[in-house]
Amino acid sequence: MPAHILQEISGSYSATTTITAPPSGGQQNGGEKFEKNPHHWGADVRPELKDDLYDPSYQDEEGPPPKLQYVWRNIILMALLHLGALYGITLIPSCKVYTCLFAYLYYVISALGITAGAHRLWSHRTYKARLPLRLFLIIANTMAFQNDVYEWARDHRAHHKFSETHADPHNSRRGFFFSHVGWLLVRKHPAVKEKGGKLDMSDLKAEKLVMFQRRYYKPGLLLMCFILPTLVPWYFWGETFLNSLCVSTFLRYAVVLNATWLVNSAAHLYGYRPYDKNISSRENILVSMGAVGEGFHNYHHAFPYDYSASEYRWHVNFTTFFIDCMALLGLAYDRKKVSKAAVLARMKRTGDGSCKSG
Repeated sequence: MPAHILQEISGSYSATTTITAPPSGGQQNGGEKFEKNPHHWGADVRPELKDDLYDPSYQDEEGPPPKLQYVWRNIILMALLHLGALYGITLIPSCKVYTCLFAYLYYVISALGITAGAHRLWSHRTYKARLPLRLFLIIANTMAFQNDVYEWARDHRAHHKFSETHADPHNSRRGFFFSHVGWLLVRKHPAVKEKGGKLDMSDLKAEKLVMFQRRYYKPGLLLMCFILPTLVPWYFWGETFLNSLCVSTFLRYAVVLNATWLVNSAAHLYGYRPYDKNISSRENILVSMGAVGEGFHNYHHAFPYDYSASEYRWHVNFTTFFIDCMALLGLAYDRKKVSKAAVLARMKRTGDGSCKSG
């Protein structure tokens, strides 16, 4: 990329909203100490959203957990998908180059529909997007097929607010497999339904594009996630139908799913915690590579309102680069960014000392 373009994009950082912490030891909310809930001070820059901030007052009820109720339809479909994906790996040598390139491009666009769309835009409101970008992201999100934006954002806000409790949809305390994929193979814990149903989702209910996707999600996902990626290679450059189905569709979809799921599993179990050692989420650069920038998870849970979901912006973070490019084009704006002083203060207070802020 030409140097002057990189300079322009980098210069666009001046349009971000910088979030700073209150003075150390100061009082907030009528005498409540800042240390009691280090997240609350960031909510002021997003008056429309507070339900993705951690609630330390919530505790699991005592007693044995309810019996698991398996969703056999999901178990069977997920098994078939991964069998098709594994077979797709063996077909890669026989695929045309265009098919592999198309599958990779589809993977990147699908991933952005989750990371830049469902996650950073609609779940956390870390930046704002104009209609052309929102339209692109809603289509990309449908390509990814990980539930519609409304349901994805509701579960994700519950994950942040009630992290590592039974009200967390993919509670990592229940093990790697459960937080990775098991939570999709069983009925939701009653606490997830109860607490998730009480979250304020009025911002998404008021967004016509999100509700349009929700209304027509089933035909949309069939077209964008399965039919289109299968037919395009077969029709336009003569790929075999089996290669198109197993590589461009099954394998690509399984990779997108597992890259996202690793944020819930591996990035909560493996890595270091320089920003807050008291929470389970961790910095995992391998996860960030697969999930186009979502592996800096200790930072993200410490500062969920930062549009970069990382202290380092473009470092192994294609999603932030994408958002900054959209800002250069005038399609993204009001990007929230935590100040360096706030990051250092948080690391000094609660970090594990595993690294220093750059």
